[in-house]
Parts: sequence; structure tokens; C-alpha cells
Amino acid sequence: MQQGEDVSHVPLIRDPSTGLEHTSPEIHSRDEPQALHQSQIHRPGRFLWTLTCTAGISGLLFGYDTGVISSALVSIQSGLSGRVLTTADKSIITSCTSLLALLVSPLAGILADRLGRKKLILVADALFILGALWQACTASVWGMVAGRGIVGLAIGAASMVVPLYISELAPSSYRGRLVTIFTLFITGGQVVAYLVGYVCSSHLSGWRWSLGLGALPAVLQALMLGFLPDTPRWLVKAGKIDAAKRVLEQVYGSGPGMRQVALTVLRAIDEEILEEDAHRTRHGHGRGPAKRTSCLGLARVHDQAGELCGVASNRRALTIACLLQGLQQLCGFNSLMYFSATIFSIVGFRSPTLTSLSIAITNFIFTLLAFALIDRIGRRRILLYSIPVMILGLAISSAAFHFVHLKSMPRVSGSGSSGSSSSSSGIDTPSVSPSDTPTPHDNNFAILTILVAMIIYVCGYASGIGNVPWQQSELFPLSVRSLGSSLATATNWGSNFVIGLTFLPMMDYLSPTLTFALYAVICVVGWVLVWLIYPETSGLSLEEVGDLLQRGWGVHAHAHVRRSGGDQGGVGVLHRRSLSGSAASASASSLQLHDERRSGEVDEHSA
Repeated sequence: MQQGEDVSHVPLIRDPSTGLEHTSPEIHSRDEPQALHQSQIHRPGRFLWTLTCTAGISGLLFGYDTGVISSALVSIQSGLSGRVLTTADKSIITSCTSLLALLVSPLAGILADRLGRKKLILVADALFILGALWQACTASVWGMVAGRGIVGLAIGAASMVVPLYISELAPSSYRGRLVTIFTLFITGGQVVAYLVGYVCSSHLSGWRWSLGLGALPAVLQALMLGFLPDTPRWLVKAGKIDAAKRVLEQVYGSGPGMRQVALTVLRAIDEEILEEDAHRTRHGHGRGPAKRTSCLGLARVHDQAGELCGVASNRRALTIACLLQGLQQLCGFNSLMYFSATIFSIVGFRSPTLTSLSIAITNFIFTLLAFALIDRIGRRRILLYSIPVMILGLAISSAAFHFVHLKSMPRVSGSGSSGSSSSSSGIDTPSVSPSDTPTPHDNNFAILTILVAMIIYVCGYASGIGNVPWQQSELFPLSVRSLGSSLATATNWGSNFVIGLTFLPMMDYLSPTLTFALYAVICVVGWVLVWLIYPETSGLSLEEVGDLLQRGWGVHAHAHVRRSGGDQGGVGVLHRRSLSGSAASASASSLQLHDERRSGEVDEHSA
């Protein structure tokens, strides 16, 4: 190597004593003292908190744009297209966000590998700004649908890449809590959305201001991200070893033994990439640099998809991630986020938007609880404890709705025609004679029971399934992490789309009692599946988590992997393939692929 040459831009080096390849003598030095395991780090430093909170602003935008539509649907009245919104209008306006998020999620996984995690967050910021301003200025229902669709593109990209960004930066002992900050920002954004919606509801066009204000956090995040780095794992994959090393040293700080921790993590990342490349070459998943000629590397994506579906451990990871993301939405929680004001106006609350605030505040408080407990109790146990609380809340809600004489039931109609009257909430209301109207004391106890039951349900949701699925990135090895995360996120948004599109029609045609009973049954099925196939991953490094699923679902393997990790200074394994064996047995074409990948991807990403 020439004097002063940047090691991040040179091909891999073969060690003549072992026959192995590596990127830098410093990365694989055996003279340094044994490093601490990541789980022994006492607390994250200021740099890591700054990275996490800056990325978490995307969660604030996610939550704000999800929550603000609830109050806006009540306040718009005839402000769009000169007519009262129908149930169909409301369902389309809310569900189009989920649909566009669903469509963009798989593409976001490709772009996260191609552009980097940080650049994709900046793209999402641009879409958040455009969507917020579009919604604030539109004058028609279909214009609102377009604006919500643009926001859906932003939310779909951000919800995939931000948990990935945080998990690839965080030490193993704090990864659960730091990723939970993303969810904490989501719930905080929902609280802010309800407060802003309540304040703006007293003004004729206040809903336009509440929607347009969503652009401000996106501007702030874009300015802050300009000074922050990408993740070390993406940098290593792009061949930028020196940059990755600098980021890791900043993440782990300058305390005793921290430099060795950073080098150990860097070594584990590098070895994982080498091992995955050798494995792909032996099994025909990689065929050289010619695959990078398409505009989005579609041939490479095809190979990643083959590896994701063709390797048993990856299939298990994808099954678990999709299960958790699907359950998070199909349990019905976002029906409260999208339609809570509508629900509370139907059952008879005088200030439905203000009542909805109790749901958002409960969500925020119990997300704080999850933040404190997720790494201590563990992902698996917190789900097994919290889902029964959700089932209890849904069951009570279902029973209480049976005794409530609804003030107005939503009807699917083409317009606010003369055959019905419209409530102040903008819901199409069938004409009701005075004799059909219940007296207040007939409903009061059941109405308050519904509110309390929904709060119980949100307590369980926010402390468990509202947070755990966003830990999805830790389940996948680096080679398929972006693609696997994007498909799991697409499952989330596909389920979200179903909930947004079907909730009001189900309330209308099935009745609220059966609607909430159905959500309770889904939660029961979800609890059983979590108990059967979801292993504990708390305290394990990203490289160690992959070993859990090598032989079966790994439900009882956590302690074994954790002990192995502690013995090996942070590169723990259950039965990791021997690097020396796999690398030494790789063919000459495999070795050439390593060189071409590192040198070629540097040029590609630089371009």
C-alpha cells in the first residue's frame, strides 16, 4: 500500500499466514486487549443521542400526519369540493396514505442500500414538506387525497429507514430503547397533532393551518441531518472503512476500552460481509459487478430476494418481522388514530377532538414505559405480557358498545343529500325522530366504559406491540437487512390500508360490537404466534441476532448466544460458520468478487 493511501478505497488484502482476506491490518489486529462486549456499555454518549433524536424527528412527522387527520376530518365539514365529506371520502382520504406508504416501502429498501440511510431520510423530508403544503392549499377532495398520498410516500420511506438507521448505530444493550425513541416521537407527534387540531378547530379554516404546520419539523430535520453521518454498517458495505471507524469511535466514546469495542464491532461487520459474500457466491446468489448496471441495481435486488427467501434463517426472520408488523395494524389501533374523534362524536361526547387527546396522551405515557423496560424485560416477554391487556380492553369496548344508543351512525353515501342530516362532525347522519333519541342517563355509564376500555387497550398497545415491531432490522443479516425491513414495513402499511379502508364500513354494517370483537380475536391469534415463534433478541449484537434463527425459531436459544458473545469479546456466535473455513474454501471467483465489490461500490456510491 502506498504511503498515505486511504484504506477505505483499496481492495481487500490477503493475509499470507492464514489465507484470509481483510480490509485493514488495524481491524484484525490480535495484539489489542480483549474488548468489552457492547452490552457492558453503561450509557449512550451525547453524539449517539443527537443522532437518534435527529432521526427521530421523522417519527414526529409520522405521528403528526397520522393524528392530525383525525381532527381535520371533523373540522373540514364542507371545506372541500363544497360539500360535507361522506364516509367514503373519509375512508379514501385516510387509506390513501397507507396505500402509498405500502407501495413505496419495498422501493425504500432498495434506495436505502443504493443511496445510504441518511440520504433517504432527506428524500422523505422533501416529501413531507411538499405533502403538508399541498394539503393546506387544496380545495377539493381529490386534491386532499393527492396531498395525503404524498405524505404517505414520505411516511413509508421514513418508517422503514429510520429504525434501520438507529439500530445500525446503537450498541446492543441500548438498541431496543433507542429504536423505541422513534416510536416515542410518533406518539409525541400524535399528541401535538391533537392539541393543534383542538386549537385550530375553533377557526373556520383552522384545519388548513394544522395540516400545513407539518412542514416545519421536516425543514428542521433536513438542516440537522446535513451535519450527521451515515451508519457504520452501510459505510463498511460501501467500502468506506475509515469513515465507518470514525463514526464507531464517536458512538462508543473515548472511555477505557471503548476504542477496542469500536474496532471489535468494525471487525464483526467486516467479517459478516465477507462471510455473506462467500456464502452467496457458493450458492449462486452473486455473479459479479455486471449486476450493477441497471439504474436501481435490480439484478442485485433479485439476488437479495433469492437470498432472503432461499436461506431458511432469513425466511424465519421475514416471517417474524411481517407477523409483528401485521399484528401491530390488524389489532385495530390506527382506527383510533384516524377515527377517534369520529368515534367519540358518534357515542355522544360534546368535544370529540379533546376527548381523543386522552388516547394520544395515554399512548405517549406508556411508550415512555416501553422505553424504560424493553431492554430490561425483553421484546418477547413484553409482548406476552401486554397483548392480554389489549384483548381485555377490546372485549370491554365490544360489550359496552352493545348498550350504547349511538348518536349517529356513519353511512356510505355519495354526498350529503337531502335524505339525511349532517352532524357537526361531518358524519352523514340518518334522520332521527325525537322519540328515537335516548335520554343522556341511558348512555352515560356505557359511554364512559368505552372511553376507559379504549384507554386500557392503548396502555397494552403502547407498552408492547406499538414498539417491538420496529426492532425488525435486528432480525436480518446485513446483506438482506434493507430488503427484509422494507418488506416488513410494507406488511405494516398494507395492514394499515385495510384498517383505514374498512373500519367505518365495518362499524356501519357489522356494528361496533362485532368490529371490536374481531380485533380482539386477531390479538388472541397474534399472542399465540408470538409465543410459538418469536425469540428474545435483547442484549445481542446485530451480528449475534442472526445466529438465533440458524436452527429453528431460536425461542430458547437466547441465553446460549448471549454467553457465547460474552466469551468472544463481542463477536458472539451460536454456530457461526467458521470464517477461515468458508473464506479458505471459496473459489477464486469469490475472492475476485470481494475485490470488485469493495472497489466497485465505492465508485458507484461516490457517483
